[in-house]
Amino acid sequence: MKKALLLCGALLALSASVAAAAGINFNWTDCNGTVNKTFACNSNTLSGAVMVGSYIPPAGSTAITGEEIVIDLQSSGATLPAWWQFKNTGSCRQTALSTSADFTANVNCADYWQGLAAGGATAYITPYATAANRARLLIIYATAIANAAPVDENTEYYAFKATITGAKSVGTGACAGCLDQVCLVLNEIKLTQPAGVGDYRIQNPAVRNYITWQGGVVAGGCPAATPTRNTTWGSVKSLYR
Repeated sequence: MKKALLLCGALLALSASVAAAAGINFNWTDCNGTVNKTFACNSNTLSGAVMVGSYIPPAGSTAITGEEIVIDLQSSGATLPAWWQFKNTGSCRQTALSTSADFTANVNCADYWQGLAAGGATAYITPYATAANRARLLIIYATAIANAAPVDENTEYYAFKATITGAKSVGTGACAGCLDQVCLVLNEIKLTQPAGVGDYRIQNPAVRNYITWQGGVVAGGCPAATPTRNTTWGSVKSLYR
C-alpha cells in the first residue's frame, strides 16, 4: 500500500538536476549518529532529541545559496498523536519543535553554513497525503549570495538539525502519544544556486535517510513515506499566511 521511498525518483521535478551519485543521511544526535531514539515519557525534560540531516553533494556546484528540506513522518496509530502536533496554531505542542543550521560547535561533518544561514521550519502539514497518521515538515535555510561557494562532492555536509523538547509529556496539560512509535524520513534536500545556475535535488540515501522514535515500527515498515511532490514552495507557504 505504501510506496517505498526509493521509488520517488519517477516524480522528480524537471527544474532541478538529479544528484545520482550524491546522497542524504538522517540521524539522531549528530552526523553519523543513531537510528532510534527512546524516551520514557515520564518527565517534561528530554535530552538528545536532535534530528540531524546531512548530505554528500553532486559534482559541479558553483555557488550554493540555500537548501529546501522535506521530512515526512508517520505514527504507528491511526492518527498522529497530540504529542507530535507542532508549530500550527492550537496544536498541543506548538513550540516543542525548533530547527537550526548552526553547526559551529559540531565536528562530525563539514559545516558549509558557518553560522551564516537564516531560515527555519516553513510548514508542518498534518494530516498529510489524506492520511491522519502522517505529517510533512518543510524547512528552508539560505545565505547571502556573497557567501555562496561550491561544495565538494567527496565531503559530507551538515544540512540542518531539528530539536524536540519534552514539554507536556506528563502532568497537567500533557499531550497524549509520547510513547507511540513514529518513523521519520528525510525525503529530500534541494540545494539551490543563483537564478540561472541550476539547483540540485538529492533524494537517494547515502547510508540511511530515516530515523525512528520509540522503535518506529509502522504499517509498511520504515521508511514508509510518500514520495515528494513537485509542489512550489510559494504554494505551500500561501497556506500558512
